[in-house]
Amino acid sequence: MATEVADAPELWPVDRTEDLYRSGLPFALRADVVRRPDQPDEEPFTRVVLEHPGAVVVLAVDDDERVLCLRQYRHPARMRMLELPAGLLDVAGEDPRAAAERELLEEAGLEADDWTRLVSAYSSPGISTEEIHYFLARGVREADRGDFRPAHEEADMETLWVAFDDLLAACLDGRVHDAPVLIAVLTARQLGLVG
Repeated sequence: MATEVADAPELWPVDRTEDLYRSGLPFALRADVVRRPDQPDEEPFTRVVLEHPGAVVVLAVDDDERVLCLRQYRHPARMRMLELPAGLLDVAGEDPRAAAERELLEEAGLEADDWTRLVSAYSSPGISTEEIHYFLARGVREADRGDFRPAHEEADMETLWVAFDDLLAACLDGRVHDAPVLIAVLTARQLGLVG
């Protein structure tokens, strides 16, 4: 019998949970005391979980096969990273595609006619519940951001258009370190949607 190549839902018993950090932010940190199923005599163990609402990433490509990129300071990495428009799923009940449209408008001042879902992936499932939904946006055009005003790192963000092949090369040779950029670019290329 062949083994299916796919993730499978499963839930191990949790004896107790302790909040380590919880505030008005869309993130929380908890400690779960977990048991392996069908092992009642085994000692339980603790796993720390970063609760995250999820996120979206947009690979916006124009008619000249250029990608809208952002340069943004990321304090934990101590780098100004080359990134794509992205954001949290922090609006209750918001569909990932609607969030992607909102983020493209807010961060880049762009709208798109054609949207393709590329893939969804957990960023670090050993510690975080963050699932990122990736989209390709085509038929992009400038649009009014409305009353959105960037703040903090976003207020210092630069935008630039990069030829897709140049961005792919930068991903492959290690000049770009942001995992969502790598996932979006390599997935779109592998699917034959760009490049």
